[in-house]
Amino acid sequence: MSARTTTPWPLVALFTAGYLAAYLLPTTVGRLDAGLPLSATQAGAIGSALLLSSATAGFLLAARVDRFGPRRLARTGLLLAAVGYGTAALTSAIPLVIAGAVVGGFGSGTATTVAATGVAAQRDPHRTTTLGLLGVSGLAGALYLTIPHLGPAHGLPLAAIACTALLVLPLTGRLPAHAPAPQALRAATLPHPRSGVVLAAAMLCWSLAQNSLWGVSGRIGLTQAGLTEVTVGAVFAVALGAGLLGVVGAGALGPRLGQALPIGAGTALIAGCIALSAAASDLTSFATGEIAWNTLYPVVLSYVIGLAASLDQRGRWAVLVGSASSLGTACGPLTGSLLSARTGYPAMGAILALSLLVVTVPMTAVALRPRRGVPQEHPVVEIPLEAVPAQRTAYDMAGPRQAAAAATPAPGTA
Repeated sequence: MSARTTTPWPLVALFTAGYLAAYLLPTTVGRLDAGLPLSATQAGAIGSALLLSSATAGFLLAARVDRFGPRRLARTGLLLAAVGYGTAALTSAIPLVIAGAVVGGFGSGTATTVAATGVAAQRDPHRTTTLGLLGVSGLAGALYLTIPHLGPAHGLPLAAIACTALLVLPLTGRLPAHAPAPQALRAATLPHPRSGVVLAAAMLCWSLAQNSLWGVSGRIGLTQAGLTEVTVGAVFAVALGAGLLGVVGAGALGPRLGQALPIGAGTALIAGCIALSAAASDLTSFATGEIAWNTLYPVVLSYVIGLAASLDQRGRWAVLVGSASSLGTACGPLTGSLLSARTGYPAMGAILALSLLVVTVPMTAVALRPRRGVPQEHPVVEIPLEAVPAQRTAYDMAGPRQAAAAATPAPGTA
């Protein structure tokens, strides 16, 4: 029983390492733009390529974690992340930076896939998800405070992601080495296909809208709000710190409000925060929008991940929905760069907010739809028992009435 209630720290660490690249996207894209001979759109395209590679890993490996084994796959992903991001951090050659970002992104996606599969198999997926979001939010917040003081090099955020992957690598020894028994893998078809497809499509648009702004948030603070990089980094750190409080609140609240209300109302509030942040012209409006947004974002995300995990206990929908989210995240920096270049930041924020309100409807509908949990299949163990012939004269029904009958002689036997 204790094994079920033990906190799965290796999964939490793997979750943190896999999601860190997406959380550091604004400073990564901003540093590529400022430190290398790249335009803002080109830097955004590299960020999109990184996250697109991460999403590709999820789509390719969603149903193959059991085949390769969680431990081996997690180690492979972390090593790819360390090598890829480390190479991109240590070189100024544009082709090597792009190749390193793509390889590192595939490693991040592999780590995230293993983590999502393991989270879905937990007794309480929402609790494990909130712990993972706490880890990545806290680490990203600390890095946003630290990186601006370490110099202007383009590779500092990439090096931080590579170092995180190496630090998490020893913890993979506590992950299962082998796939479950074959009897437990007989369910080949995905349960709840309609709900899963709708949720995956909605999450693609949900992530695209939010990361279109997240990818250019740094430039909004620097150019439109007139802030310094240190001030923008401090705002992001406070915002991610507020996100920690939001995740703690979501973890404490748990399933008391269900999933539909946090997902629907939370996404509608996020839309308003995005419009406010995109129109910011000073520190107050920029900080208010970013902090409120980042407080709500991980709360809603934790419920969405929990909803996806509830659709399939083997974690396949959790991985596919997460990969769809990564695909939307991948297109975010480039979309945000193109939209802001053509319409300006305030108009871009209005467009993104409206698209989020539209996406709220199908996501809430999936959360409201009744579904039955798909029980995990377990191997059936047959225990042969040797038949022993029963001697009926040796026993009879027990009870006071039978005992009294035995003590009273029958008529004619005295």
